[in-house]
Amino acid sequence: MHVVLVEPEIHVNTGNIARTCVCTGTPLHLVHPLGFSIDARAVRRAGLDYWHLLDLHEWTDFAALRRAYPTQRFLFIETVGQRRYDEVAYRPDDFLVFGRETKGLPQALLEGECVVRIPMVSPARSLNLSNCVALVLYEALRQCGFPQLR
Repeated sequence: MHVVLVEPEIHVNTGNIARTCVCTGTPLHLVHPLGFSIDARAVRRAGLDYWHLLDLHEWTDFAALRRAYPTQRFLFIETVGQRRYDEVAYRPDDFLVFGRETKGLPQALLEGECVVRIPMVSPARSLNLSNCVALVLYEALRQCGFPQLR
């Protein structure tokens, strides 16, 4: 499993997501531009002492990430998804893609892709990004039998 954050804006969310990735053995891919520096003390504090354990990959843009993994399946998590996140049959090598906190994923990235959503009541706009990542990642890992987790 891989977690991808496309242009994340809030360092605390990224730090929390990094900690979740470390605890689950999941690589984290950050697609630039970022709304903060990953060297920032606040990111390291949010990730606590886990940051140095993170399997971190940085990409100049989403196209570079796709070129590096041309045969992998990318699942896009966005409020406009037609299927719920729990209706997907996850595979161990899936890439779970999440967008910016304020704008989500660009529409151009979603066209022709598998887009899934987390159900919520209206008029709620969205859950916190770090909560979304944890929710979907743990469902995907559960379906895969929590590989290498105790």
